[in-house]
Amino acid sequence: MNPQESLELGLAQVAAAIADGSRARMLSALMDGRAWTATELSTVAEVAASTASSHLARLQQQGLTACVQQGKHRYYRIASPEVALVVEQLMGLAAQGPGPLQSKTPARLRFARTCYDHLAGELGVRLHDGLLARGWLDAGSHGLTPEGEQHFSHLGIDCVPRGRRHFACPCLDWSERRMHLGGQLGARLLTHLLDKGVLVHAFDGRELTLTAGGQRLLQRQFGLGL
Repeated sequence: MNPQESLELGLAQVAAAIADGSRARMLSALMDGRAWTATELSTVAEVAASTASSHLARLQQQGLTACVQQGKHRYYRIASPEVALVVEQLMGLAAQGPGPLQSKTPARLRFARTCYDHLAGELGVRLHDGLLARGWLDAGSHGLTPEGEQHFSHLGIDCVPRGRRHFACPCLDWSERRMHLGGQLGARLLTHLLDKGVLVHAFDGRELTLTAGGQRLLQRQFGLGL
């Protein structure tokens, strides 16, 4: 098999792994950035635990999920930020269609949600646009400007790139069809907002709730009026 044929076969296998409805529901659940047990994912996918294990093995075989062993328990998560980005973009394609956009997007997810490990939804897009408008993000490279690095450092947000993942990059929001902030900086910004109580994570799923105090902090730290 030549390299082109191998690539085409690999693409078909990954697509087939995602194409199953139960596995797609599992991947969607894991897009909240947390690790789930096979039992929890079987409930989400509405299949038996044994069937869930088979589905998870298929996803892991294709490099879409990873298993984390902790004591007697095994947890499953999205394999990498790169996989999460592909899944999020596929969600964007799936959401396209005739009629008003909002009718195809669950109301509870439209305002604020996680996109793997960073902020998405209307709030994520508005924060991204605000950072650009204030000159804290470079519109070309999407990296921090000197003023942006100074401001983020003042807030206690780490501005040092680590590893091979993009430090800061635009990520297409599937409900807003505009960009929110991804990469290492996007993840650190969401962590900051959660730690400060600006946002509260739903018990399950990707939904994020903006607190009353959080609105004031967004205005104070980022000039974002809501």
